[in-house]
Amino acid sequence: MDLVLHIADEWFLDKVYAHLVPLSAFGASPELAKSLNATTNLFTTSADSSTWSRLVSHLPHPPLSHEIASSIYANSQSISAWPRDYIPRQIASLSILTMIGIHILYFLFAGLSYQFIFNHEMMRHPRFLKNQVALEIQTSLRAFPVMMLLTLPWFQAEVRGYSKLYDGLDTYGYFYLFASVPLYLLFTDYGIYWIHRWLHIPFFYKHLHKPHHKWIIPTPFGSHAFHPVDGYLQSVPYHLFIFIFPLHRVTYLVMFVLVNFWSIFIHDSDMITGHIFEKAINGPAHHTLHHLYFTVNYGQYFTWADRVGGSYRQPESHLDPLLEVKALKDE
Repeated sequence: MDLVLHIADEWFLDKVYAHLVPLSAFGASPELAKSLNATTNLFTTSADSSTWSRLVSHLPHPPLSHEIASSIYANSQSISAWPRDYIPRQIASLSILTMIGIHILYFLFAGLSYQFIFNHEMMRHPRFLKNQVALEIQTSLRAFPVMMLLTLPWFQAEVRGYSKLYDGLDTYGYFYLFASVPLYLLFTDYGIYWIHRWLHIPFFYKHLHKPHHKWIIPTPFGSHAFHPVDGYLQSVPYHLFIFIFPLHRVTYLVMFVLVNFWSIFIHDSDMITGHIFEKAINGPAHHTLHHLYFTVNYGQYFTWADRVGGSYRQPESHLDPLLEVKALKDE
């Protein structure tokens, strides 16, 4: 997230904060006052440069001209009193960027998946709820603000430099750059497997995870439609990884977007079976079975954790919920 924040600062946030909390509204900073040889604090709420000229006229020789004072005032207007490393500014920026980002990812990827991948015949399934798509979207939108607040400490720690994110290739080279991708996927997949499985313990299921299983036949919009604490807990491995293992900043950003896309993709209720990756990749068919039978296929990307944990169920064509839809049509 620090890369996103840096780009946002460069492109528009510096200007936004300079407009909202300009340095000129609070007077010169201590550094600027020192550079002007000021012996007292320089403070003004003036809106014109002539006042600045009068304010600095008391300074020791050589005296400042009106033009120099005007230049100082103009510069102070283009600089925010909140620098980039000011924690309240970082928290405000991260909060806004996170909320904008998750809404864009959700509606873009879920919308595309719903339009072009999701089989709309599934909406005739007897266990598909009335107005389900609207309910999924409403649940997601209610969850996003709380999830953002819970995730904010991770992002803030990342921005403050406590993570192992790195730039360039000098330190770890190309081999680790490419090796870190499967390492990230394996670590997060195994972490999510156990978190997801623990969320099916009756106490946690009742209070946290049950709202997500309201969608027996989910649509892509159901991917983020859960209790906010449930959604946050399943995201923890994504954030934890970069505080344990080094990861390139660009790789982390790309992976973060892709895993959000994958979470949406596996909620399209698709039961395509018989492909060569079926026994290794935890795809939409596997996750459809999870929503239908609850206690199988907890994994996120791969099937190995479910196989080791004894919770794997092989997708088979006769388990396809679309068969129930077709049977109703034939009646």
